[in-house]
Amino acid sequence: MSLLLVLLFAGMLVIGVPVAVSLGLSAAVTIMAFGLPVNVLAQRAVNALDSVQLLAVPLFILAAGLLSAMGVTGHMFDLVRMLVGRVRGGVAQVTVLVNLIFSGISGAALADIGALGKIQIDQMVGQGYRKDFAAGLTIAAATIGPIFPPSIPIIIYASVTNVSAVQLLIAGIVPALLITVFLMIQIGFIAAFRSLPRDDARPAAAAILRQAVFTFPALVTPVLLIAGLLSGWFGPTEVAAVTVAYALLIGFGVYRTLTWRAVWDSLLETVDATANILFIVASAAVFAWVLTLDRVPALAGSFLLGLSDNPLVLLFLVNVLLLLVGMVLESIAAILIIAPIVAPALHAAGVDPLQLGIVFVLNLMIGLLTPPVGMSLYMVSIIARMPVHTVVRGCAPFLVSLLISLAVVSAVPAVTTWLPQSLGK
Repeated sequence: MSLLLVLLFAGMLVIGVPVAVSLGLSAAVTIMAFGLPVNVLAQRAVNALDSVQLLAVPLFILAAGLLSAMGVTGHMFDLVRMLVGRVRGGVAQVTVLVNLIFSGISGAALADIGALGKIQIDQMVGQGYRKDFAAGLTIAAATIGPIFPPSIPIIIYASVTNVSAVQLLIAGIVPALLITVFLMIQIGFIAAFRSLPRDDARPAAAAILRQAVFTFPALVTPVLLIAGLLSGWFGPTEVAAVTVAYALLIGFGVYRTLTWRAVWDSLLETVDATANILFIVASAAVFAWVLTLDRVPALAGSFLLGLSDNPLVLLFLVNVLLLLVGMVLESIAAILIIAPIVAPALHAAGVDPLQLGIVFVLNLMIGLLTPPVGMSLYMVSIIARMPVHTVVRGCAPFLVSLLISLAVVSAVPAVTTWLPQSLGK
C-alpha cells in the first residue's frame, strides 16, 4: 500500500502536479484501490485543520503584511545602516541584522525576501557589490526568519509532533542568533579578502536619532512578541493576534501610512497564503494516515534504532535525509510527511524534542537555497532579474555558515534547550 502511495506521489511531482494535489490525490487513489472507507479523506483533512495552534499561521502572515504595507522596512534598513554600515562590507552586515529584526515579525523566509529582498539587493549593488553576492546573501539571511520566533514552520512542526509550540519557538532564539553571528563572521572574512566597499553614508548624530525615533514603534513589534512568549502571558495564537492589533495601532495611529485599501490587500494576501499552507496540511494528513495504517512510522523507527542507539548518529542520519528531501520537496509538506515518521524514533533514542524540532526546520530552510525546488532561489531570481544558476552561484558560499550552524545545533543540545529550560525553572 505504501509503495503505491509513494510511487503515485513521486510520479505526480515529476509531471508537475502541485505538491498539495499530489499528496491528496495519491492518498485518495490508494485508499480507493485498497477498499478503504472513502469518508476518511474528509475526516482526516478536517481533523488536521482543527487546531488552535494553526490559527497563529494566518495571523502572523497578516501581521507581516500590515507592517510591510506601512513602508517601515526601508526605514529599518536605513537605521541599521546608519549605525553599523561604515565598516568594510557594512551594507552586507546590515542585510543580516535587518533580517534578524524583521524575522521577529514575519515568521517565513519568503516573507522576508518579499519585504526586504529588493531593498537589500539594490543597496548592495549600488555600493559596488557583485549582484550574485547580493542575491546569495539575501537568501542566506532569510533563513533566520523561520528559526527566530514567530516561525510558521515551527508552529506546524509543533502541531504535528505534539511538542509545545511556545517552548519550540523559544528554542529557536539562540540558534537564530548563532546563524546571524556565523553569517556576519563570514562576511567579515570575505570583506577582508575581497576588499568589499565601505558604506558611503556619514549621517550626523541628530539624523540617527530622528531615524531611531521614527522606527522605534516598528522595532517594538518583535520585542512585544518575544516578551509575550517568554513571560508566558501569551501562547503562539494569542501573541499572533496581539501582533496584528499592534500593527493596526501603529499603522493608523502612529505612522498613519496604513490605509483601509492596504488592509484589504493584506487580508487577501493572507487568505491566499493561508489557503496554500492549509491545503498542504490537510492533504498531508491523509497521506500520513495511509502511511500510519501501513505501519511505516513504526517500521522506520525500528530501522533507525536498529542502525544505532546513539542520538548523535541518528541526528546525523536525519540531517542527511532532510538535506536531500529539502532539495526536492516543499518544506511544509516535508515536515508533515517526515516528522511523524522519524520524530518518535529519535525521541525514544534520547534526542530532545526541542533540539530535533529546530534541527528539522533548519535543514528544510537550507533546502530553500538548493536546486531544483529551492523556492527562495526562484523568488530572488525574479526580484533581482537574474538567471537562477547565477543566484545559485551567489548562494553557494553562504551554505558554509548555515551548515556550520546546523552542525553546532545538532551536536550541542544546550543551544536549543538552555533557554526554554531556564525559563521553565
